[in-house]
Amino acid sequence: MIREITNADFDGLFKLYMQLHDNPFPEKDERVTALWERILTDKDHHIIVAEVEEKIVSSCVCVIIPNLTHGQRPYAFIENVVTDKDFRKKGYATACLNYAKDIAKRENCYKMMLLTGSKEESTLKFYERAGYNKNDKTAFIQWIDA
Repeated sequence: MIREITNADFDGLFKLYMQLHDNPFPEKDERVTALWERILTDKDHHIIVAEVEEKIVSSCVCVIIPNLTHGQRPYAFIENVVTDKDFRKKGYATACLNYAKDIAKRENCYKMMLLTGSKEESTLKFYERAGYNKNDKTAFIQWIDA
C-alpha cells in the first residue's frame, strides 16, 4: 500500500530512516515531537510510504514550494528517498515517487526536482528510469554547521 504518513508511523518511518545515512533513532523529546507534528499538519509537506504487512519499507518526501515565477505555479522537491535493504528492486520506491508525482500534478506544479547524494550508477539509472534527468539543472549544496 502506498500512502501518506499518519501520526502512528513515527517508529516505522524512523526505523527505515536509520538505513538512510546511518541516522540514529531520535529520542521522542519535545523538539522532535514538535517537528513531527509540524510536518504532519503542513499541507505542503508530504511523506509518502510504501507499506508491506504493516511495515514501512520505502519512503520519499515531497514538498510543494510556492513560487512567484512560471505563472506563479509551485514546484515539488523530492528528498529522502529510501527503501529497506530487504525490499529493494521490487518497485516500492518507484511507487512512492509516482505518488509524489500525482501530488505535484494535483498541486499544479510545473516541475519536480530531486537531489541525491548517491554516486552509485544503479541509483542514478533508477532515477532516470523514474523520469528524472541530470542534464537540465546543476545543483550546488552548501552545508551549514549546527
